[in-house]
Amino acid sequence: MQNYLQSVKLFFKRFLIVLIIYQVCRGLFLFFNRNNFNDISLKSTLGGLHFDLSAIGYINLLFALFHFIPGNFKNKPRYQKVLKISFFIVNLVFILTNFVDFEYYKFTGRRSTYGMITASGMENEIGGLIFSFLAEFWHLPIIAIVLAVLFWKVIPNLKLSTEQSNNKLQILKQSGVFILLMGVVFLFGRGGFQKKPIKIVDAVNYGSINQSAFVLNTPFCILKTIGKKETLEIPNFYSEEELNAYFNPVFENNPKEDATKKNVAIIILESFGRENIQRGQTPFLDSLITKSLYFENGFANGKLSIDAVPSTLSSIPSLMNHSLITSSYSINEIYGLPKILKDNGYNTSFFHGAFNGSQNFDQYCKVAGFDNYFGKDEYDGPESFDGTWGVFDEDFFQFYCKKMGTFKEPFFTTIFSISSHNPYTIPEKHKGKFPKGLTKIDESVAYADYALRLFFESAKKQDWYNNTLFVLTSDHTSSEQIEDKFKTNVGKFRIPILFFNPGDKTFGGLSYRNMQQIDITPSIIDLLNIKTKMITFGKPYKSEKDFVVYYLDNIYHYIDGDYYMAFDGKKAIGLYNFKKDELLKTNLLQSEKEISTKMENFIKAYIQSFNTRLINNKLVL
Repeated sequence: MQNYLQSVKLFFKRFLIVLIIYQVCRGLFLFFNRNNFNDISLKSTLGGLHFDLSAIGYINLLFALFHFIPGNFKNKPRYQKVLKISFFIVNLVFILTNFVDFEYYKFTGRRSTYGMITASGMENEIGGLIFSFLAEFWHLPIIAIVLAVLFWKVIPNLKLSTEQSNNKLQILKQSGVFILLMGVVFLFGRGGFQKKPIKIVDAVNYGSINQSAFVLNTPFCILKTIGKKETLEIPNFYSEEELNAYFNPVFENNPKEDATKKNVAIIILESFGRENIQRGQTPFLDSLITKSLYFENGFANGKLSIDAVPSTLSSIPSLMNHSLITSSYSINEIYGLPKILKDNGYNTSFFHGAFNGSQNFDQYCKVAGFDNYFGKDEYDGPESFDGTWGVFDEDFFQFYCKKMGTFKEPFFTTIFSISSHNPYTIPEKHKGKFPKGLTKIDESVAYADYALRLFFESAKKQDWYNNTLFVLTSDHTSSEQIEDKFKTNVGKFRIPILFFNPGDKTFGGLSYRNMQQIDITPSIIDLLNIKTKMITFGKPYKSEKDFVVYYLDNIYHYIDGDYYMAFDGKKAIGLYNFKKDELLKTNLLQSEKEISTKMENFIKAYIQSFNTRLINNKLVL
């Protein structure tokens, strides 16, 4: 029995070592993302311990079995050697996934899941990206190697006594201990005695919404999403009649005037956050804003590039842990801007200077109804590969402009830039030409702004220019924020959105209404006087409605007027006046009952409508 207990003690010693390493990883995560977290509380730290115990419990359930199972065979040197090496390798692999988020969190704003770790939709780029990331973040592999060596050295070995025999009574006692301790480890894994195992969303119970990523660990998020396709559930908050009273996604446009037949060009700028355009890095975009209808309160509907495309072009937000493009609903029929304009005689095309197939944009273009897709393979121009993603913006924008001249009018095009994406490479001939700015991205933002200026200089010379409506927006904000107001769950979604109509000098102005990516499609339809009926989760910019909805860390984020609400899928967990309280310090959930109730009714209906239509493939009337 003594040797059996030594094996039990050995497991828990090893378990404790792994638990300590998880705390080290959380400390490193906080260090590398220190600008994103303020006032970390003891409650958040204890919450992190809770999620660490869960991840380690699940990962080591099999090792617990191998340590606790009765019998002397466990004492053999070969058995112990294999057990130790296996324990080391399996736990190290999961521990090192935390290292991904030391830097990647800056881009996504959440802990990585299985889909992110496996780089779904980025198979072509992943080779170049790995090498560029290793070169840029060389310190992370070094820290990982040091940690791995220390981990191996501190893993204890089994210490045996001279006792070897096991009688029936000892086997019976060992069996009882085996059942009890396996139950304990399983309990660690599920997170306690509650009815359901802890989930990613439960992290909000341990502090402010902004601290969820600190509370969580990457292995836990991977385990909770591995092998799972995105499957939504239909909440039964309301009857169909009540549902439509609170939110009806059917948009019917019946213009009194004839369709304008203007060309439409949507330009999606990589990582151009609202904060990035106030540092003097974007002189051309700044000048364009003064000639456009500009929305001061513009918001992205996601934190990833892959979220931005269906939001902007199909008016479908990303209210899931996977983007619509990579989810199990990716081939749902949709009736968005490409099909609507195509039905009205437009030639439609999508341009993206990255590798063909990048982020599954080519697949999305087929579902969305684009006539043509132009990627790196179709590029025709001077040699211009950036070494990682694809064609530099400067040359791909010129290719874009040239191709636009070959399209029969009216045409609809979309271009997605790439150069202001990590590793923020700019052409050698321009090194030292642009201001470095305050963060790593700023120089490449200035270069992208320069590429944009050259494009418009070329476009002005074309016959189609004055008959074209240009819409400029960003896919999401950048990875680093300097001002505290841009670090909140409101601020880190703020992006520029503007409509530029060079053929109409009277069109423009500054709007303070809340505008989001999913509002772009119905707004364009309204501006073009197109008669149509569609499903949209946004609204035209002229609408009296003033809402914005996005999703992050299993929380629905909802803005209406001056107020921001965080909703966990069942209940509101925070309400703030984000215009007066930019840092979201004062939770008004209890003091503003009327506003809270009204907003909660809307977001419940919005979620129910969204989930119902995606599950039942009813995004088309």
